Amino acid sequence: EHLAFLDIKDSMGYLTEEQVIFYENNGYLVIERFWDSDTVDKLKDKIHTIVEAADLSKVTSVFSTKENVRRADDYFLTSGREIRFFWEEKARDVDGNLVTTKEKAINKVGHGLHDLDSDFEAVSYEGRIGSICAELGLDRPLAVQSMYIFKQARIGGLVVPHQDGAFLYTEPQSCIGFWWPLDDCGLENGCLWAVPGSHVLGVHRRFKRKDPPGVGTEFVPEEPVVWDTTGAVPLLIPRGSLVILHSALVHFSNENNSDISRHAYSIHIVDGKEGVEYPADNWLQRPEGFPFREITNRYSSADALFK
Repeated sequence: EHLAFLDIKDSMGYLTEEQVIFYENNGYLVIERFWDSDTVDKLKDKIHTIVEAADLSKVTSVFSTKENVRRADDYFLTSGREIRFFWEEKARDVDGNLVTTKEKAINKVGHGLHDLDSDFEAVSYEGRIGSICAELGLDRPLAVQSMYIFKQARIGGLVVPHQDGAFLYTEPQSCIGFWWPLDDCGLENGCLWAVPGSHVLGVHRRFKRKDPPGVGTEFVPEEPVVWDTTGAVPLLIPRGSLVILHSALVHFSNENNSDISRHAYSIHIVDGKEGVEYPADNWLQRPEGFPFREITNRYSSADALFK
């Protein structure tokens, strides 16, 4: 049986030796109640404010993880430097009208939220994140993208089994995902599932920009991977918990057919040290003058009140 939930004990860094070993063996780690309720409420209130203020009348981009319907338009490809909005697949009826309010029809907001909004910036660059990255082997952690994921009640879409390292690819692999549910996670509302130990398979496929003169994106190799999810475990965790995801871990979430949303906030971090390449044909790029930022803060025992 996979013990996914480990208590934090005093240590020289933020993670205990047991937690690091669990992550290395299983490819993920859960730290329950990493954020308190006030932090969760603040982020949910802020995204409500952002969505309410946004004019989405001309936004047409729909986000799907299904390869046969995945589209990468310019709105998506230039989102690394912006706060952009993406609809759920089931957000509109056959006539193109929203089936609910705009806030309840959005799939996600991404991908520069962590650099362009002060509240999301504060939680993305805090010392505990920097220390965890260092303790898991990153020398120069760079926050490359962020997403606020709504997993809407009744229409929240399926996220197919995948590896983050295929989408935020580095050579050698270095991506680490940080994922926080902002609602309690259950089987009914589309909790995250992880396949323990699947990270040992490595990443052998990329989602990238097509080589010129081609436009758009492609998977290389083209053939889809059918992942064995037989041993997958549901992460039934309270809001504010943290899930740390290895670049090669196979993970997914099912549709949310319940009446309860499953909001989450996520950031992805890569190593910016010399010798680690972030390819120029990765789908996510930043324009000149807006580089990825390093997480320079580190946790200290004086911060123990945060625990």
